[in-house]
Amino acid sequence: MRGYIVASKGYYEVYTADGAFLCTADTKAEAMEDLEAWEEEYIA
Repeated sequence: MRGYIVASKGYYEVYTADGAFLCTADTKAEAMEDLEAWEEEYIA
């Protein structure tokens, strides 16, 4: 199960694959790091 990132007015929102909100990030790279960290913790 992978999450996804949505660009929103100058920042990025990170969600789980089922649509649960995880966090916001200032850059896409930061959002990707947050998503990868979540995936490693909860999926692996």
